Amino acid sequence: LKTMSPEKILTELAVLEPPEIVRPEPEPAAQPLLPNLVMPAHHDVRESDIVMRRLHGNISAAIESGPKDFPELLLVPGVGPRTVRALAMVSEVVHGAPYRFSDPARFSLAHGGKDRHPFPVPLKVYDETISVLKSAVGKARLGRDEELQALRRLDGESRRMERYVTGPSLKEIVAGEMDQSQLLGGRSVFGWEGAQSDDDSDLGAAR
Repeated sequence: LKTMSPEKILTELAVLEPPEIVRPEPEPAAQPLLPNLVMPAHHDVRESDIVMRRLHGNISAAIESGPKDFPELLLVPGVGPRTVRALAMVSEVVHGAPYRFSDPARFSLAHGGKDRHPFPVPLKVYDETISVLKSAVGKARLGRDEELQALRRLDGESRRMERYVTGPSLKEIVAGEMDQSQLLGGRSVFGWEGAQSDDDSDLGAAR
């Protein structure tokens, strides 16, 4: 020690003692992630994007619960089977588990798309769906949750039926939506469906 300078002593000490390891503070436990919807790279809706048995379950539940008793249950007049089908998909989003969202493209078949993919937005169905949900939430706040329970049962019926029902292809479903689009108030960024078809026919006549 007498022959070494203080700097040399510190150097030798550093060789003998390993450097102190500073461990980071443990991070707080992260909150569980919400379900992620992984969308396909293409914009158009294809049958490969959809679990068809689920879609057929939605459609079958709408037919079974259709205009006979579901409007009476909800006490909302004028709710037809097309709106019930949209409500079946909406109720699935409300009550669904993460695994139910493996084919998010399917939910575009509830109310279409503003760019006509997979079909124009049927505004009558869209408005009826909002009306039913507003009514259900409003009454539930007052302690009357019959409508919310009806939506839950509709979701359960869809899941039960998808185990065994079959139905038309996606192409046939979309074609049917396009056929009745004008009747359901179909609209997109291109305008109302009736007006668009008139413009197309005028263009065709001009040609």
